Amino acid sequence: MVHSRIFSTLFIGIFCYGVIGCKKTGDTPVIPPAVIPAITILDVSQPRSAANTTMQFYLNSNKSTTNAVTLDYSLVDGTATSAKDFVSASGTITIPANKTQAIIEVQIKGDPADLRQPNLQFTIQLSNPKNCTLTTTSAKGTIQTEDGTYLPTENTGYTTPLSYPGYTLTWSDEFAGAALEAGTWNQEIGNGVAGWGNHELEYYTNSLKNSFLSGGNLIIEARKELMVGYNYSSARLTTQNKKSFKFGRIDIRAKLPVAKGMWPALWMLGANISSIGWPACGEMDIMELVGSAPGLVKATMHWKNGDGSHGSKGADYVLSSGNFSQQFHVFSMVWSQDTIKCYCDDQLFNTVTSADTGQANYPFNADQFFIFNLATGGDWPGPPDANTPFPQRMFVDYVRVFQ
Repeated sequence: MVHSRIFSTLFIGIFCYGVIGCKKTGDTPVIPPAVIPAITILDVSQPRSAANTTMQFYLNSNKSTTNAVTLDYSLVDGTATSAKDFVSASGTITIPANKTQAIIEVQIKGDPADLRQPNLQFTIQLSNPKNCTLTTTSAKGTIQTEDGTYLPTENTGYTTPLSYPGYTLTWSDEFAGAALEAGTWNQEIGNGVAGWGNHELEYYTNSLKNSFLSGGNLIIEARKELMVGYNYSSARLTTQNKKSFKFGRIDIRAKLPVAKGMWPALWMLGANISSIGWPACGEMDIMELVGSAPGLVKATMHWKNGDGSHGSKGADYVLSSGNFSQQFHVFSMVWSQDTIKCYCDDQLFNTVTSADTGQANYPFNADQFFIFNLATGGDWPGPPDANTPFPQRMFVDYVRVFQ
């Protein structure tokens, strides 16, 4: 009986302790903290097309949640406007429960003309987040238009006829086609040797970004962009081994860039340069402009003196008002045996004869080929500065050879 009473007492005590203990430790359950996702949106950039297209902006959540996430969005004009570049829109976007992504689609208006202009931007603005936070509240949409193939320009300025007494038009390029004539023009690539001998700063390409035809013009465009280790790109076109000429009248109608550090040139080199080198082959600079002197062009002939040194004779033509970027001018060279005369808008401003070089050294009674280029920087113009806008462009309306 004693043992039975002791066992009963111990059992009751242990039972009561267990029951009481359970009540003290289990009255408040542990609830995990709420999951609040953070939302980001990324910038988007895409080329403009001829037809309407869609630009997609991705909303990304850093974690999923059992609750749906919502936020409002609206489109804000920038250089791209809803009037002509995209379809205005606003609304609420939802990331469903247990998902981490949603897409906002923006309708981009097409441009059949493919106008070349600075890239266009608009903003997509986010607000009023529910069940989430916003890591980024906006994103930029960039419509890439800088590589368009259509670039109009005013055709005002001086012009010259298609015929002259005593001459026949033997060759011309009016740049009226869709692309450069591959049988006529070479597109040189690179920076040459020591920046083409002038410590120029550009890298020449064969890209349509840097040379193309539009509206009856050849356009050579220099850009500020990293290109194969150089900070600028441009184009240099030649007719070497394809078209060369000796004697006649040459007319080149062009509109020129005039910013600091720019160096447009329309010129010729002796077709025998590969065998005898420069300057023995002769160089005929029909037009050169240094951008820091926007109203002045130079015409210069270069040759090799009898002692092996470099000889040259040049002269300047200065506009009475304005600068060479404002309208087209015609740069001409009348070239005959032992004599070269250079003109701007039919005004004679430089004459070079064999008497200037010495007959034995005169290289200009032989074939020469054309070079059209737009250099950036170099020993003569110096580098562009912070006030030099890019892109810079040279427009060439025509080149004509009469003989």
